Amino acid sequence: MNRIAVISDIHGNVPALEAVLDDIHYRRIEKIICLGDLVGKGPQSHDAIAMVKKHCEITVKGNWDDFITKDPEFETLKWHQNQLTDEDRRYLTKLPFSAELTMSGRLIRLFHASPYSIYTRIQPWDSIERRMSMFEDTEMTGKSSKRPDVAGYGDVHQAFVYQYKEKMLFNTGSVGNPLDMTQASYAVLEGLEGEEAEGPFSIQLIRVPYDIERSIRIAREADMPDLKEYIQELTTAKYRGLS
Repeated sequence: MNRIAVISDIHGNVPALEAVLDDIHYRRIEKIICLGDLVGKGPQSHDAIAMVKKHCEITVKGNWDDFITKDPEFETLKWHQNQLTDEDRRYLTKLPFSAELTMSGRLIRLFHASPYSIYTRIQPWDSIERRMSMFEDTEMTGKSSKRPDVAGYGDVHQAFVYQYKEKMLFNTGSVGNPLDMTQASYAVLEGLEGEEAEGPFSIQLIRVPYDIERSIRIAREADMPDLKEYIQELTTAKYRGLS
């Protein structure tokens, strides 16, 4: 059996990413896929990019990864943009929209927010029709030989697994800015990677405590804007700003 860790939405929170990578290493999982939003909200976007480049085999683009490379519309975004190098920006612009793999006879498609756009948000409480639209082929995903059996995403910072008939939808939750509980989150896929024949398959959601006070201290020492809102999100898992 193979295991693949799927992480997402680090948002420049390096202490949270370190805790998740340590947990992945402890579980002896060697392959990691990242579903985007490496940057912003937290103060260490440059370091988060470097760590993802080192540890993740595949990384797709998130909404923050996209708009942080464009002309900033407000001062907070400009501050986060200034934490990046030119090479960081080039790396973010070249990230793919989605990724696919086969595991235990299941086609798995992974993207940041939806198969339509990195900005189209699908919540776990949306209608069944809206959630099932996550399995559609689009111009952004391209067409496969069949529709995916499993779809995985990040973006909404809410971890869940939802089975509807033969389809399985999951959200990794957020590493650096979870909005369902105050612990970092990621998912583990387990099955036979590359195997076309049906076989055992599972998705596990993992929660990892991390040093939130350290994350806050780093943000405060960096004189990061919107610090009050950031502290509230980390300490209460309640949304106050861009995600």
